[in-house]
This record gives sequence, structure tokens and C-alpha cells, in this order.
Amino acid sequence: MFESPHSVRPALATQGYLADDRIAQVVFLADRLDKPVLVEGPAGVGKTELAKAVAGATGRRLIRLQCYEGLDESKALYEWNYRKQLLRLQADQGREWSEIEADIFAEDFLLTRPLLAAIRSPEPVVLLIDEVDRVEVETEALMLEVLSDFQVSIPELGTIAASSQPSVYLTSNNTRELSEALKRRCLFLHIGYPSIEREREILLTRVPGLAEALADRISRFVAGVRSQSLRKPPSVSESVDWARTLLALGMAEIDGSVITDTLHVLLKHQADIERVADGLVEGTAAG
Repeated sequence: MFESPHSVRPALATQGYLADDRIAQVVFLADRLDKPVLVEGPAGVGKTELAKAVAGATGRRLIRLQCYEGLDESKALYEWNYRKQLLRLQADQGREWSEIEADIFAEDFLLTRPLLAAIRSPEPVVLLIDEVDRVEVETEALMLEVLSDFQVSIPELGTIAASSQPSVYLTSNNTRELSEALKRRCLFLHIGYPSIEREREILLTRVPGLAEALADRISRFVAGVRSQSLRKPPSVSESVDWARTLLALGMAEIDGSVITDTLHVLLKHQADIERVADGLVEGTAAG
């Protein structure tokens, strides 16, 4: 898929994703070693976008499992079409149960969910297991067979092995500790907030028409905001939204009043907005 780590960065760049050397190396090794990648870091730093970019750069279909509290096997792997089975049972009244059972637990009655869909795909896909830290430990455990052996066991049908091995990317916001068994099966990649220089580059790529001077000013201000004690520091996606907001409002420069008027785009909690706004006032008074 990728010839070398150096080939990864330009390939992902064609999808609008600016990878650094560490990200490029992990993506390359995941391909060569056939290992899933566990991507950890704060929300909004590009974990999900990485999987999307890999899919786009390689021409593979993206299959996404969005994790949430309460996700179970029927939504992650498969379930049986009970309504269709019931109709068949009603139509087959009078037959022996052994005959009916073999009939209703067949492929025609199987509803495929993301994990099984990735395993059964005839063409290689990118499987994104998004926010895996949101599921319970029991649900995390059922993913281990998929991640270690790339197969799914269905009691009524047997073991279904992968037709083609998917590239697997799991993301985590680190809201809970994942099991060692899951971590052991994956390459680990932490994506944190970017440096000022890299964020400026991201803004210039993601926001057409943004001047370099304004991109630099935004990157430096956002880095300063992140250094404060906030409930939710601004993510990269929020700095991109802020840059787009400033362009939409026709702002070629940012000053205290512009920042105060648009902080609600950058920050998502009123306490954070007030803390940053108060700091701007104090800074102006001190100056």
C-alpha cells in the first residue's frame, strides 16, 4: 500500500491531512506488519481524520463503527433478522424443528454490522473503530477476536475468516483505560495538539484564502489559550472553524474586541470564554 514512510506524508496530503514523521511511520508500519493502530489523544486533533485520509489515499472503502455506551454485539458484529425469521416460521408450520432451525439460521437472515462487514468484504477496507474508550469492557473484549485473528465466530454458522485483511484504526479520547489485551494487539500512536508551526500549516491547508500572517496570529493565540487551565481547550477543528469565522466576517487582523466577539466559536464552555476574555482585559490594562 505504501512503499516507505516517506511516501505516506504526500499520499495523506492529497487528502488534506498533514502528517508528521511519527504519524507517517506508524501508518507505514501498520501496513507492513498487518497491525491495527490505536490512536489516542484529545478530541479534535485529527484521529478520526487520519483513518479517513488513509482510506482516501489508498482508494479503500471506509467502514466506521461509532462506539458509544451500551454498544453491544448486535450493533458491532451481527444480529439475526428476527422479523424475517418469524415470517419463515409461520410459513413453515408443520415441519420438524431441526429442519426449520437449519433454515432460519442461514445467511439470508443475517444482518451484518461494521465489524463483520469489514471481515467479509472481498476488497480490503479501512475499518475505523471510533472512540473505543466509550464502550464497556465486555464489548471491548468481543473485538479482540477480530483484531487478533481477523475472524468472527457465529455459533449457528461457525467461524468466518477475513476474505481480505482490513486496515484497522481505533481512536480513543482516553476517557477510560483500555485493556492491556487490546493495547497489545495494536501499534500505539498519540496525537497531541500541534506546534504553532504545524497548526499554521494545517490552517493554510484547510482554510482557502487565509493569509499567512493571520494564520500565524491565530496559531499563536490558540497555543496561548491551550496553555491556560480550561475545562475544554480548543481543538484543531475548532481553530479551523475560528479561522473560517474570521474570514467570513472579513477580518484581516484580530484584536481584543474581535477575539472577544468570536470566542464562542473557539471555546465551548462559558467559564472558559469568561476566563480567556478576562485575561484579554487584564492584558490590555497592563499594556
